[in-house]
Amino acid sequence: MKLFLSVDMEGISGIVDNSYINPDAGVNFQRGRKFMTDDANAVIEAAFDAGATEIVVADSHNTMNNILWESLHPKVKLLAGSPRNYSMMQELDESFDAALFVGYHTRQGVPGVLSHTMSGVIRNLYINGRVVGEFGFNAIYAGMFKVPVVMVSGDELIAEEAKALIPGISTAVVKKAVSRTAALCLSREAATAELKTKTMLALSQIGSIAPLEFGEPVEMAVEFSHAGQAEMAAITPGTRYETETNTLYYTVKDAHDLYKTMRSMLNLAGGAEFF
Repeated sequence: MKLFLSVDMEGISGIVDNSYINPDAGVNFQRGRKFMTDDANAVIEAAFDAGATEIVVADSHNTMNNILWESLHPKVKLLAGSPRNYSMMQELDESFDAALFVGYHTRQGVPGVLSHTMSGVIRNLYINGRVVGEFGFNAIYAGMFKVPVVMVSGDELIAEEAKALIPGISTAVVKKAVSRTAALCLSREAATAELKTKTMLALSQIGSIAPLEFGEPVEMAVEFSHAGQAEMAAITPGTRYETETNTLYYTVKDAHDLYKTMRSMLNLAGGAEFF
């Protein structure tokens, strides 16, 4: 059983605000890195207990150099650093049996802990007319390789977002959102237990969780926060620019095209990649 773990930071146990996730100015950033590594290890340990034979862990936050390599489970491979063509999903392909998303957060506009969609320049992201956040976008990317996403961890609102897209997905709720920068958090011990329990459950149900597929053709629409961002992103070849809504439309050729085009639009619009 070969597994892919994409590990973000905003949904990690104990993390509630920017002081834990900002590598440049976060007074709690080093604590946040440890919390992130602890959550990853809880999922990894449960996965090996459930029969996993190979696990690739993709550090998927900001500069993607957050997980403490020296403290990570010795049997996994860690993908760290940036840039990456496929960002949070780099190295995923058809050879994986399942993907698990650890420490994820809700999309822009939803009052979950540290909610956003990729970057502050994006107001809304749509695939075939359905609004998605990072969870949905990455799950669709995985689906293009026929890889199911079987588990997500974070607050109760990302759990709801995930279940709306993937019925039956296992959700490890490690905190309850009080506001965008406040949460009622489980203890370290309780969070670890929740992560392990839901990982075991997810891996016992791999055969019953289908990859997330939206059919073909796949159209991506990116609504930007203001016109200047949309105008710059519109340089991207093949896009259609709707000026009334600051939205760019693009018909996707394949999974790699989906991710690289989104990243191209984001960078042209001036969005810092904090993911």
